[in-house]
Amino acid sequence: MKKFLFLLLTIAIAGQAAQAQELPYSSKHYNVKGKLAVQGYDVVAYYTENSASEGQEKFTFNRNGIEYRFKNQKNLELFKTNPEKYEPEYGGYCAYAMADGDKVKIDPETFKIIDDKLYLFYNFRFTNTLKLWNKEENVLLPKANQAWSKIIEEK
Repeated sequence: MKKFLFLLLTIAIAGQAAQAQELPYSSKHYNVKGKLAVQGYDVVAYYTENSASEGQEKFTFNRNGIEYRFKNQKNLELFKTNPEKYEPEYGGYCAYAMADGDKVKIDPETFKIIDDKLYLFYNFRFTNTLKLWNKEENVLLPKANQAWSKIIEEK
């Protein structure tokens, strides 16, 4: 009986681990360098510390070919329990550019959390799209959501 219960528990845990690995859309829609998401920044720290913090290689989690790095074990564990909560919107592409349906690189230190979702922005060559976004967020957010929906529908 103990072996049977252990087997059931093992199957349940394996099922949960497999579920946590699944991506919500094709990996081709993630803004990655190699396989590394958000240029190695800790996506949990944006929420827990309201700051952009670089992750460490020793705290890496591979989610179906997409690698996330974290600054500590605690953040890694938080991500594992609910990756969808911490992953950036639009696959990690610039939210401002997404309003036009464009996949544009980001500066991982330029971010905003809106309704418990992480948005990243382009901030190079004297153009900080977060500042532009803040001026028109109420118009740009629905446009970006609509454009992103069309992008991820593509197989």
